[in-house]
Amino acid sequence: MEQTTVLRQVKLVSGEEIDIVITKGILAGITAAGEGKGDAVWNGRGTYVSSGWIDMHVHAFPEFDPYGDDIDEIGVKQGVTTIVDAGSCGADRIADLAASGRAAKTNLLAFMNISRIGLQRVDELSRLEWIDRGKAIEAAQTYPELIVGLKARISRSVVKESGLEPLRLARGLSADTGLPLMVHIGSAPPDIRDVIPLLEKGDIITHYLNGKSNNLFDADGRPLKVLTDAVRRGVHLDVGHGTASFSFRVAEDAKRHGIHPDTISTDIYRGNRLNGPVYSLANVLSKFLSLGYSLEETISRVTVRAAQWLGRPELGRIQVGDAANLSLFTVSGDSAQLVDSEGVHRTAEQVITTKGVVIHGEFIVF
Repeated sequence: MEQTTVLRQVKLVSGEEIDIVITKGILAGITAAGEGKGDAVWNGRGTYVSSGWIDMHVHAFPEFDPYGDDIDEIGVKQGVTTIVDAGSCGADRIADLAASGRAAKTNLLAFMNISRIGLQRVDELSRLEWIDRGKAIEAAQTYPELIVGLKARISRSVVKESGLEPLRLARGLSADTGLPLMVHIGSAPPDIRDVIPLLEKGDIITHYLNGKSNNLFDADGRPLKVLTDAVRRGVHLDVGHGTASFSFRVAEDAKRHGIHPDTISTDIYRGNRLNGPVYSLANVLSKFLSLGYSLEETISRVTVRAAQWLGRPELGRIQVGDAANLSLFTVSGDSAQLVDSEGVHRTAEQVITTKGVVIHGEFIVF
């Protein structure tokens, strides 16, 4: 984008139509629709524009199986300009993740797994000696621009006989490094009522809408006290859809009781990208439209709100003088069948489809 490019008659989620003028990868102007001047014009009539989408929970280290994928396959090729790897790598391999991020078009950030081996194994917290305090601190100090937090997967298949001790150790590492925790919740033990009280303001619960028996809502769909207490003290709620961690039923209960997501994320990796039920961030966002969230509410959770948590407000705004970081998408009125992690279908009356991104001076149109 060495020349000046105009995105003509694109639409903000508020419905306002504008032109966006981009020169050498910088947002040079925002004008009324039809008034932007430039060397090249892209007709965006009918297309929405937002700041670049941020997926707060992905797995972007392809060497690890099954939880791995290529950065750009789950990033710019899906209309997402920033992805946050959620604990694929611990201290042993975080340098390799950093190197792959530098070679990608998509912006990459990461939660570092508190287990030094990361997802080399899927029971990475079953042996406490794999939680190496010294290596974790060193890695956090070496890669401060990459690492935004620490990841602890606190569910039965991961911790095995270690119980809550990995989370207690994670709490100590958080204090040592100044980094917040993202905590994966799932099957017991540990019991969810013992896990959540250990989380503090700024920490993240991911998979909070899962439908497993050890979830955050009672049999009548009411939020547990540990959840409402956590929300009051500023714990952040992230969707983390994944293969087994999003239930329409639980999401409907949560919405009815005012327990809304702070961020919407996919927990995407190769398997659930190709075979579902995730497929893409756009697919997951369409599910929130089907739940009754407005387009503005939905998109804010992958733009403004995610950028605020990351402490990178520039990623969540469209502002003259900033680097151009944009996602382009449409919203159709065609009905479609959407499926959750439990095989339950809902019919969507609005479907979000990505059309392109602007990132690092490049305009990529699908």
